[in-house]
Amino acid sequence: MMERIPAALGAGLCALVFATGAMAQNVSALDVTQSTSASATGLSGVLDQLMGMENASLSGLTERRIRRLGSPYAPATGSPDDTRLMTGAELDALEPATGDAQWQCLTEALYFEARGEPIEGQYAVAEVILNRVDHPSYPGSICGVIRQGTGRQYACQFTYTCDGHPEDVADDGAWHRLGHIARIMMDGAPRDLTAGATHYHANWVNPRWASLYPQTAAIGIHHFYRQQY
Repeated sequence: MMERIPAALGAGLCALVFATGAMAQNVSALDVTQSTSASATGLSGVLDQLMGMENASLSGLTERRIRRLGSPYAPATGSPDDTRLMTGAELDALEPATGDAQWQCLTEALYFEARGEPIEGQYAVAEVILNRVDHPSYPGSICGVIRQGTGRQYACQFTYTCDGHPEDVADDGAWHRLGHIARIMMDGAPRDLTAGATHYHANWVNPRWASLYPQTAAIGIHHFYRQQY
């Protein structure tokens, strides 16, 4: 059975597997395709719901994303001496960066998530966001990735979007620098700081998923991890 479950279905399916007992008692609440040939209770009912969820998940994927499900992780092949990866002083000396709504979203995320980090840590957080855009388990745009789950307090992917605090920009210098980092990374600079990381957390917390994914880097206060499926 497990051979038939694509690894790319993500943490939601894993959680469903670990909670089969609870699901068997309340399978009617799941919005999945159900089979009429299996019992709605017991192990067969649970397996039937898993297969229904598999079918529903696959039907929502584009052909491009399905093709990427089986693709192994390939690290970025950029030169660490790429002149686009400027230092803080070099960025500060530039004219202000500009961009579209996606650039605005990335700059905002870097400001609220990483403005106090060393320059490498700021580039690293940008890598995570862009890696998620490229990952089949997440929205396919920068704004979509950043706003995923927003609207439910503390249920979002990036805490600043759902912590209830106003998103006021008070440090113009940090915004200037991070706007350039967003522009540089969106324009194709190498992502070689975090080895394909899709997650990070501050070093004073220990989220449950940190034990599920391999850690790929530690920069500043952040630990970075790569989702394997």
